[in-house]
Amino acid sequence: MATVLNRRRPAASEEKFFFTMACAMAVVIVAGFSVNLALGRSSFAVPLIYHIHAFVFFGWVALYLAQSGLIASRNRLLHRRLGWLSVLWVPAMVVLGTAMIVVSMRRTGGPFFFAQNEFLISNPLLLLCFAGLVGTALAQRRYTGWHRRMMFVAMAILTGPGFGRLLPMPFLIPWAWWISIAASLIFPAIAIGRDIHRNGHIHPAWFWSVGAVLATQGVADLIAYSDAGVTFTRGVLEGSPGADRPMEAFLPAGL
Repeated sequence: MATVLNRRRPAASEEKFFFTMACAMAVVIVAGFSVNLALGRSSFAVPLIYHIHAFVFFGWVALYLAQSGLIASRNRLLHRRLGWLSVLWVPAMVVLGTAMIVVSMRRTGGPFFFAQNEFLISNPLLLLCFAGLVGTALAQRRYTGWHRRMMFVAMAILTGPGFGRLLPMPFLIPWAWWISIAASLIFPAIAIGRDIHRNGHIHPAWFWSVGAVLATQGVADLIAYSDAGVTFTRGVLEGSPGADRPMEAFLPAGL
């Protein structure tokens, strides 16, 4: 009996840790958008797609929190049932996220502290990486260690926009994009450190998941800064207000 209890305690501790980290990631995302709204950098007076995008992406944050909480509270049955929502939700996120990037860039040129070609190419590819990690995690759902870690890194990808709104991005030009990516990987780094401390080794899921993010960003950079990537970006922006700003990251006059 004592042996069974000792086995349950480490598992409960890990589940509580992942739920706590899920809350921390959600706080970063919500805080990033809330701060922007409070400072007047964003507004509700935007085209409908912005609102749909916000509903779907914050819906995922709520779903991930609920799923982590259900596991921490040992409600595995509801966790499994609710998890199938992601089969529909994630493709919607990829489509809406990509559409939103194009609309935002054509409408405003995108954030001035990011290069337009980087922003246009990297975002959709990272969304596909997110979807790939979630899909693989669902396929590995019988293997808890793999499943929860791959879902964790997928969620960490979504903290990038949160950090992008909280960090002093204008002062980080021309490295702002890569710094936001590095910031989003702080959460996996913390979890990896915990694995080493608690288990004495790094779970292989971390290598595959974080490696997928880094590889995706590497491919995105190769495409974005190639002649084809620059030409593609100009084609997307042609004839729109977004084409009026420099393609590279810049500081607006008077900032």
